Amino acid sequence: MRKRTVLAWLVAVICFVVLMIVTPAIPQSQEYHDFADQRTFFGIPNALNVISNFPFMIIGLIGVVLCHHGNYFKLSLQGELWGWTCFYVGVAAVAVGSSYYHLKPDDARLVWDRLPMTIAFTSIVAIFIIERIDERKGMISIIPLLLIGIISIVYWRFFDDLRPYAVVQFAPCIAIPLMAILLPPMYTHSTYWLWAAGFYLLAKVLEAADKVIYEWTHHIVSGHTLKHLSAAMVPVFLTLMLAKRSVDSERKSLLKTWRVSWTKYKEGNSNVESYTISYSNVPVEEPQ
Repeated sequence: MRKRTVLAWLVAVICFVVLMIVTPAIPQSQEYHDFADQRTFFGIPNALNVISNFPFMIIGLIGVVLCHHGNYFKLSLQGELWGWTCFYVGVAAVAVGSSYYHLKPDDARLVWDRLPMTIAFTSIVAIFIIERIDERKGMISIIPLLLIGIISIVYWRFFDDLRPYAVVQFAPCIAIPLMAILLPPMYTHSTYWLWAAGFYLLAKVLEAADKVIYEWTHHIVSGHTLKHLSAAMVPVFLTLMLAKRSVDSERKSLLKTWRVSWTKYKEGNSNVESYTISYSNVPVEEPQ
């Protein structure tokens, strides 16, 4: 098992090095700071992009409290407790960092917007390792993963190259749904991971369509504001999952569960078709 772990890390490092060699640097475009909605309300510049970060603070603080107050989430492993605590701290910090950035968008402030997000991303990866692969490996990986996220931000700021940050942000978006589907879970309600991933994907689409949505809504709301609200649904769904889930004694992956459900569905349809054919073949006596 240890050799496999070392091999996995080695493959990841080699892939990253190859990526850095064969791809050009990705500088931070200054157009990124030019958001569609720049209106001022109540003396707050870019007001809706600032205020729409408030849900992150609420759900982040609620998550931290529920993790530690009476163990409401019933976290049985120490690694889980630390992983989810880091996640919720990152979520709450997003509200502060993103609000600070949107008050006066520029590269220097963008650091404080992205830093909390990397804490949340990398914490989720560690949680998945704990729950689906190995508790000890997952707990040990929390600090290195957090450091990788921080280093990706520092690298971008000093070298104006977003490639490491892009890997930190988007690799979990691919790995987490795949692990949620393929690896057997420790707990029930695994589909909530997919709901969370779906809302994050929606958030990225809304972000890309910032100005388009602002025009479609006749300058009522921008895509970036909606992006914040959609992204805030990610920790909401994960919190609901933590509140509802229980230990899964069967530990079936979602893929296996879907296969079983599909098989039962096909068998049910076959039985209905057989009954229909049999019933249609019954002779009907004509009245005298």
